[in-house]
Amino acid sequence: MGFDMDSKYELGRQIPFREAAYLDDRQWDEWLALFSTDCEYWVPSWLTEEVLSTDPQKEIAHIYYASRAGLEDRIVRIRSGRSPATTPLRRTTHILGSVLVIEQGAHAMKLRSSWSCHVFEQRHKKTTTLFGHAEYTLSLQGDDWRIRTKKTILQNDYLPSMVDIYCI
Repeated sequence: MGFDMDSKYELGRQIPFREAAYLDDRQWDEWLALFSTDCEYWVPSWLTEEVLSTDPQKEIAHIYYASRAGLEDRIVRIRSGRSPATTPLRRTTHILGSVLVIEQGAHAMKLRSSWSCHVFEQRHKKTTTLFGHAEYTLSLQGDDWRIRTKKTILQNDYLPSMVDIYCI
C-alpha cells in the first residue's frame, strides 16, 4: 500500500505520540515494534551544568542500548516481575509538547519533541515529574516508519529515583 508524501510524513510525525501512549499503557510489543532492529537508544548524562556526555561508549549515560535487542531484554526483565527496580511498576503519563520536523527526505526523517512524564511510585506514595526533549531519526521500512535513533535529553537536575525506559 503506497502513501502520498503528506500522509507518509504525517505518520512519521505521529511516532512520538504513539510511543508515549504505548509506554503509558504498557503495550510493550507495540512499543518495541516502533524501533528498527539496528536502532540506538540513548539517554546521555550531564557532565557539567552545561555539557552533556557525547559518547555512550566512553562516558556514563543514564541509559544506553546499541540495538533493539537491549530494549527487548529490558522488556523481558520488566515483564518478569523479578526486577527490583520495576516492582511494583510505576504508573506514568507522558505529555508531549511540540513535535518538530528537523529534516525530511524520501526515506528518512529527523524529529524533535518536548515532553514531560508524571511518574507515580506506589512504593513511596509520591509523584515525580521528569522532563526534557527527544531527538529521533526515523527510517521508512516498507510503509512503516521505524525509530533508528532516539536520544533523550533529560533536563531534571535531580533524579529522586532511577530512570527507566517507560518514564522518559
